[in-house]
Amino acid sequence: MGACLALCSLASCASCLCGSAPCLLCGCCPSSNNSTITRLVFSFFLLLGTMVSVIMILPGMETQLRKIPGFCEGGSTIPGLENHVNCDVIVGYKSVYRMCFAMTCFFFLFAALMIRVRSSKDPRAALQNGFWFFKFLILIGITVGAFFIPDGTFHTVWFYFGVVGSFVFILIQLILLIDFAHSWNKVWVENAENSDNKCWFAGLMSFTFLYFALAITAVVLFYVYYTQPDDCTEHKVFISLNLIFCIIISVVSILPKIQEAQPHSGLLQASLISLYTMYVTWSAMTNNPNRNCNPSLLSLVSNVSSTEPSADPGQVQWWDAQGIVGLIIFLFCTLYASIRSSSNTQVNKLMQTEEGKGFGGEGVVGEDGILRAIDDEEENVSYSYSFFHFHLCLASLYIMMTLTNWLQPDTTTQAMQSRMPAVWVKMSSSWLGLGLYLWTLIAPLIFPDRDFN
Repeated sequence: MGACLALCSLASCASCLCGSAPCLLCGCCPSSNNSTITRLVFSFFLLLGTMVSVIMILPGMETQLRKIPGFCEGGSTIPGLENHVNCDVIVGYKSVYRMCFAMTCFFFLFAALMIRVRSSKDPRAALQNGFWFFKFLILIGITVGAFFIPDGTFHTVWFYFGVVGSFVFILIQLILLIDFAHSWNKVWVENAENSDNKCWFAGLMSFTFLYFALAITAVVLFYVYYTQPDDCTEHKVFISLNLIFCIIISVVSILPKIQEAQPHSGLLQASLISLYTMYVTWSAMTNNPNRNCNPSLLSLVSNVSSTEPSADPGQVQWWDAQGIVGLIIFLFCTLYASIRSSSNTQVNKLMQTEEGKGFGGEGVVGEDGILRAIDDEEENVSYSYSFFHFHLCLASLYIMMTLTNWLQPDTTTQAMQSRMPAVWVKMSSSWLGLGLYLWTLIAPLIFPDRDFN
């Protein structure tokens, strides 16, 4: 009897993994929509690849692998068995580049396959929403193949792909943060108006004050630690410009004309965008190769000069504070992009999504007794399949750059070097993002005949 039950359970799992019905997460989310579950599973693939990259870049990983008998070239050996694995490739920045290359190719493949899918009746929708086991095998296959790519110029070329992709992804993150702040502000204001409870307004004011306070604190710390009286001119310009731009968008967001056109526009969105802009500014300054203008947090805490030469110039500190903060923001935006159900028309157009209905109603039990998600895309898809995969493709490149601190591989010295192009890419993305937010504020005034609600 137990064997029969086990076989039935195995058959159910096989149906979920290999079939076209989305039932993987229905046990945990029985009232979820088809579209939401699919995005969550693909996001899980991305997070799984990120976890592998993090493990491979951990300090001391290569040393531990070399201790495995018969595994690494030049490591411990087993008599009669030759070591064939080049551990220099499967750890460090090379492993991150190859892992993220595989994820980028995987999501780009699906972005190309899912172009112009209009509803779940399209045969390709079954591939999008099911067959997870085979998709996982495809990802593993691409990953294994990526580790056999010869070094050559691969890392240098892929670095520039990463720079361009990360630039676009930073803008997407900013759009998602704008949408999150807009939805947050709208829900809390409606709750306050409907319930006559002033605590909602107090909460909005508290978070707005907190974000502005953090942004102002960041500006002060930047001037103190990332500028010098006779040096670091670029940093002074970066900090001053972004401070001025943040003040401008904050003032514009509460102008009477803007409030009349967009009643839910306010300082909460401006404060969150200002804080994120200061993070991008900090991230850019930490890539400045001039150590006088780019002290490490360790040197600030221990009061050690950051200009002292390192004992090993090829030694790279992979983990720093801005990288960790970047990963946290990435995780939040990835999760939000998977479950978002926005009513913001402008953001929905930019993100190629439609106004959704959240997680949906009750799950559907199929003829085989398996609880399945609701197919909410029979008439039309709730998000662009192709754009969603393109978004994950860019996210893979952003993860690659974040985990390697935007350092550029030098093929002659086999070291990682900071370069000014990374600084300018981040700063230009912050300026373009601020301009994009300003446009969302003034667009209804410039084009009054268009619907921006």
